[in-house]
Amino acid sequence: MKLLFLSITVCLAATLLYSSNYFNSDLSSQSISRHLISLASSTILRRSSTPVDPSRNTFALPHTPPSFFHPANMTIPRRIAQSFLATSQAEGVGATVRRSIGTAQLRSLSPFLMLDHATVQPGAGFPDHPHRGQETITYILSGAIDHEDFAGNAGTIGPGDLQFMTAGRGIMHSEIPRPGTGLNVGMQLWVDLPAKLKMTEPRYRDLRAAEIPTVAVDGGKVTVKIISGRSHGTDSVKDLAYTPVWIFDITIRPGGTIQQPLPTGWNAFAYTLAGETTFGDGDDATLVQKHHNTVFAQGGDYVRAEVAPLAGESARFLLVAGLPLDQKVVQYGPFVMNSQEEVYQAMMDYQTHSNGFERAKGWKSKIGEAMVH
Repeated sequence: MKLLFLSITVCLAATLLYSSNYFNSDLSSQSISRHLISLASSTILRRSSTPVDPSRNTFALPHTPPSFFHPANMTIPRRIAQSFLATSQAEGVGATVRRSIGTAQLRSLSPFLMLDHATVQPGAGFPDHPHRGQETITYILSGAIDHEDFAGNAGTIGPGDLQFMTAGRGIMHSEIPRPGTGLNVGMQLWVDLPAKLKMTEPRYRDLRAAEIPTVAVDGGKVTVKIISGRSHGTDSVKDLAYTPVWIFDITIRPGGTIQQPLPTGWNAFAYTLAGETTFGDGDDATLVQKHHNTVFAQGGDYVRAEVAPLAGESARFLLVAGLPLDQKVVQYGPFVMNSQEEVYQAMMDYQTHSNGFERAKGWKSKIGEAMVH
């Protein structure tokens, strides 16, 4: 009976614990067991007396199918729901990230689970670590990142390139800056997988900078890189991720304005990389500085953004929208599932090298071993 109670307690503690710094977590079998047992009583008692916050349960969001629209019919701008500074924190080995989604300020925004703006010095990086149940989108702004996983896949993405990785039932990989590329800066976005695809086979799709279409707007004052989605009559590459996501890299010069249509009902945000951007219209217009994430309300047809004519510099931001998933999110670090039992099973599978993690046993990446600590 005591053993049964302990097993149930460990299972519940595992699913209640949210790891905000998963790269720095020790995910060894012994460490997980010790960590969860020690947290079991305090975590359960603390959470059992805390009211549930419906705003943090992504299963409460509507499941909205893609909308087809005509830009000429745009009538309602999206209002700003929230805007906040992404603060810096240590991550991986020697890396620094500004995390905005996946924090106390914005736990999740279905289908988005995490957004990091990473700065990685030479010799630092993100050595061997697992994933299950999500997709990751990595966008390199400067430098170059080498990638290697336990299935023998390896490659490099450079400035302007992206990698779309579906973790599915399980992957273990390493992401390390390529030697000699100097300071590496990039974005990584975690996207939830629909429940029926949580245990799909892992896959990768690389999107090179040369493949990304670009359009000029407002007499050339605005440049839009259409990573995925549609902007001003131009479509980008399709089927990069299982969950529908639109991503635009937008630069606005002083005096420039853009109205970017988005599918109705999708969740959307803009992360400002440089300069100052005014989002919204009329009384809702808000000046946003760099390193801020601006979340938009679901209602409305488009996002409006501009830079003042007398601004001292151009502004650059990522505008991202995605189809909300009508499902619960239960997460322990790099394992993202739909129930407590599924997360506990993911941890057990990783510890026992089974059900998708067979090749993790004894595997060490070459690029991880070559890191300078």
